[in-house]
Amino acid sequence: MTNLGSDASALLTRVPEPELMDDDDQARAYAEADFAEPHNHFVQLLQETFPQLPQSGNALDLGCGPGDITLRFAHAFPAWSVEGWDASEAMLNYGYQAVAAAALQDRITLKKVYVPQSDTVSDTKRDTVSFPLIFSNSLLHHLADPMALWTEVKQQSGAGTAVFIMDLMRPTKRETARNFVDLYVQDEPEVLRKDFFNSLLAAYRVDEVKAQLVQAGLGGLQVRAVSDRHLIIWGQL
Repeated sequence: MTNLGSDASALLTRVPEPELMDDDDQARAYAEADFAEPHNHFVQLLQETFPQLPQSGNALDLGCGPGDITLRFAHAFPAWSVEGWDASEAMLNYGYQAVAAAALQDRITLKKVYVPQSDTVSDTKRDTVSFPLIFSNSLLHHLADPMALWTEVKQQSGAGTAVFIMDLMRPTKRETARNFVDLYVQDEPEVLRKDFFNSLLAAYRVDEVKAQLVQAGLGGLQVRAVSDRHLIIWGQL
């Protein structure tokens, strides 16, 4: 079993983790893992949060990884197309295979993109919406600078863009993080168990995300916890 630390009483301060998962063993573990419960929950919450989405459109999935949520979204919204962006070639290679296996190449495009693409954001409001929907799962806690995500959201959106982001939520104690590993990924490969623990340590809390949004000029977006280990950020720009 992975040594996940022994201080059960220490408050859990944020510990950053590497931005990219470029190792093939990591990527394969994520591609083969059973994320049906949290990923179906993601799509369900998105549908409940934005019940009035247009019948069709083009969505952007930031940090798509091996494409599991990208595919689940495409199945749930059969008239929509999706662009999935990720900076990890190893993750995308498994995503390409999954999209081809589902025969959804006509509606899903995966691209290697490092977030953010630019350090500058125009203050001028766009006349057209680049993407009417931007969603993301578990990207925020990987970024060295959380502003990178909010910069990209602003760059790729326009008036009326719907934003839906889910991420892990850092517990208050290391002991809780260790318990979550045993509770939620007990039967997964050791590499995934270790990554999950490290991701919990690297995640943000609700108050921290709210402060990020204010700093980014996105204070109109809302934040709330939706499980013992997840939070969502949502709203329309």
